[in-house]
Amino acid sequence: QVYLVESGGGSVQAGGSLRLSCAASGYTYTRYCMGWFRQAPGKEREGVAAIDIDGSTVYADSVKGRFTISQDIAKNTLYLQMNSLKPDDTAMYYCAADPVFRPKSTLLRDWRYVDWGQGTQVTVAS
Repeated sequence: QVYLVESGGGSVQAGGSLRLSCAASGYTYTRYCMGWFRQAPGKEREGVAAIDIDGSTVYADSVKGRFTISQDIAKNTLYLQMNSLKPDDTAMYYCAADPVFRPKSTLLRDWRYVDWGQGTQVTVAS
């Protein structure tokens, strides 16, 4: 089991930026697929960005060009740089890990991820 702890959330004005971090520990496997998800009140959880075991990345259409996912393997930390934030980005953000190499079409599907953090709140004011 991988233990994941998110941080970096907060309240910002529209157009602002935040960088989320996800510290991981307790690795069993060498590499994991890592993803960022978000859930707004009354809405389903949605995939935001993911980085596959081979280092390739994928983004939801709603955040392309604004968000960047990255990882520092030496620090066991996953990041999500969020720029040009919009009120619609307001949600609880979660990171997740999956040790299995699966089809890239599933990278933003929450069902494939087995370990989850507790989340960090992002609020964007208009």
